[in-house]
Amino acid sequence: MATALVTGGTSGIGAAFARALAARGTNLVLVARNTERLAAMAAELSERYAVQVETLAADLANREDVDRVVARLTDAARPVDLLVNNAGFGVHSRLTDEDTSAHEHAMDVMCRAVLILGAAAGRTMRERGKGTIINVSSTAGFVAMGSYSAIKAWVTAYSESLAVELAGTGVTVTALCPGWVETEFHQRAGINAGSIPRQLWLDADQLVADCLRDAARGKVISIPSNRYKVLMTLARHAPRGAIRAVSRRLTSSRR
Repeated sequence: MATALVTGGTSGIGAAFARALAARGTNLVLVARNTERLAAMAAELSERYAVQVETLAADLANREDVDRVVARLTDAARPVDLLVNNAGFGVHSRLTDEDTSAHEHAMDVMCRAVLILGAAAGRTMRERGKGTIINVSSTAGFVAMGSYSAIKAWVTAYSESLAVELAGTGVTVTALCPGWVETEFHQRAGINAGSIPRQLWLDADQLVADCLRDAARGKVISIPSNRYKVLMTLARHAPRGAIRAVSRRLTSSRR
């Protein structure tokens, strides 16, 4: 049986990945900070799908905790076939705030940890000649909405670069770029999502199913739904001035 390691695997998109993979008979290693939620998710999945679920309590802003996850990823006796770098959160602080700790924390979790875990998984999977890495990015990386956009633009570019480096090794890399997804993500970040049109919201389970299909096909960038594919094609080709103007309107509507 294959094994997948999912960071942030107890809520939101991460939990949707965990359930979808367990339903396929994939054993799991779930990484998150909250030990109670980890235990509850492990019990639910192992009972419902009869798979093995390991839990690893770790704060990915802490380098020592990241290194513990690396040790699990590189354990030759217990190979991990799929890494889902999902852990993350919204950033609702201004770039000009005197206190930049929220941005630094976000970069630790969503850039540094992704880099370190991706490197560990990539070299270990390359030695075995197979494996899959999915990095959860965002369509926010195509616009200009604070440090979250900058971070997710990095995740997408990093994923493409890692895919180039691992081409021909049997290891594939996919950046998942979702838009607005029906999870508790925005509420936890203190983001006002009330002005977002209903048709822009995505279902987490369908999002994950589409991503896993894209990853199986070796697709490097997975953008869910035709409507987001059209919107992101426009964003990629529109003048950057127009993108900044749209970003200003979106940012003001969320405050």
